[in-house]
Amino acid sequence: MKYISTRNKENFASWGQAIINGISKDGGLFVPESIPKISNIKSLLNMDYRELAYEVMNKFFVDFDKDSLRNSIDKAYDEKFSKKEIAPLVEAGDLHYLELFHGATFAFKDMALSVLPYLLKEAIKYTGEEKEIVILTATSGDTGKAALENFADVEGIKIIVFFPEDGVSNIQKRQMLTQEGDNTFVVSINGDFDDAQSGVKKIMNDNRFIELLENRDYKLSSANSINIGRLVPQIVYYFYSYLNLLKEGKIKEDEKINFVVPTGNFGNILAAFYAKEMGLPINKLICASNENNVLTDFINTGTYDKRRKLILTSSPSMDILVSSNLERFLFHLSGGDDKLIKNAMESLEKEGKYEVEGLDQEDFKGYFSTEEEITSSINEVFMEHNYLMDPHTAVAHSAYKKYKLETKDNTKTVIVSTASPFKFGTKVSNSIGIDTKDKDDFSIIEKLGEMGNLDIPNAILELKDKKIAHKNNCNKEDMEKMVLRILEIGDNR
Repeated sequence: MKYISTRNKENFASWGQAIINGISKDGGLFVPESIPKISNIKSLLNMDYRELAYEVMNKFFVDFDKDSLRNSIDKAYDEKFSKKEIAPLVEAGDLHYLELFHGATFAFKDMALSVLPYLLKEAIKYTGEEKEIVILTATSGDTGKAALENFADVEGIKIIVFFPEDGVSNIQKRQMLTQEGDNTFVVSINGDFDDAQSGVKKIMNDNRFIELLENRDYKLSSANSINIGRLVPQIVYYFYSYLNLLKEGKIKEDEKINFVVPTGNFGNILAAFYAKEMGLPINKLICASNENNVLTDFINTGTYDKRRKLILTSSPSMDILVSSNLERFLFHLSGGDDKLIKNAMESLEKEGKYEVEGLDQEDFKGYFSTEEEITSSINEVFMEHNYLMDPHTAVAHSAYKKYKLETKDNTKTVIVSTASPFKFGTKVSNSIGIDTKDKDDFSIIEKLGEMGNLDIPNAILELKDKKIAHKNNCNKEDMEKMVLRILEIGDNR
């Protein structure tokens, strides 16, 4: 299978090249030439998570050595996940919550970033790439730690993570700044996530900079969901949750279900769209945003307009105004119109907006949630069902309530739960009536665990005494210089 650029279909790559390069040389994102199909969903019914992951990923990475792919998946989804199901489906009231936070860093990013290092190493072998890989990653909170954790001490790879200094939770920040590993580097930037993300993209599209690095035997790559190797593994858990509902008799064969996905960069919900295109019986995909509601506006109007102030919220992983993966979605919806995508992305860059007419978005609904609504949802679900949600999951719950009120749709629905409530202890605690005034993060977390009758992960408790290992900071304009400094390269351009 070829992977083609969203901005020029003549630019294509093998699966290995697509994973190593991260993005196309024209700035576009790699997409499969065609989305593969799974014709008999029922044949997957008795597979565990690893077996299912192989079936799905093998459809996309057809030239990947079969034994190596199985081995990569087995190593990725091992005891580092605290639940043997990997992604358990929990029922609370009339909703099911797909818990994707039982990995090493307690966020859904672990689901893909646990396997990406293995995919990348096999891609290096497959393509014969001899240069050392330098992974550049922008994070709004969770991707950074998950990438650092999974790439730490992987031979032949360095990873540099940029995060907004004031745009992540205290626990997320401590997770990154205390990361161990000689090949890991963390940099806070004086800006927001969009600054970090656009800075990484700019670096990866700077041909002179790339040439400078390659002359020193370095090759740039990415661990963000702009990398197709990050996106494909995320498709698996949508199949897994559907199959669990079928197995438990909650739905009938071929019965359609809804997914509500909290998303900022559009990668997680795009993976659900891919699952639907592969044949998974999905009725509606409900895109849930926080007060940075650029995606809600786009889904409802067809106009994408980033010309607004970024709002820092209690769901920082969604504090995003430029949703990179929307580019892939538009490419598929337009029937692969690369000229339309190129023009739209150029318009976004120059004018801060673009408009798309005549594209069928019937499968999608979009809603956003305010801080007050997030608080209300956390409180409501805890009080009624004794189930604790983090703020991102609460965004999804609140969005679903609006969808249900508007449509009266009684289709079985899965809320995608993207992070542990312990990563956002202050917001969750305040929402359920715990007094957090003058208390530190760890005292708050302990009280939250006690009230929610939940075991606090040791890796979170241990953060309190872990030594800060990274103290790098730069302005958004100086990200290239920071990369050169970390790699100990002089800029002689």
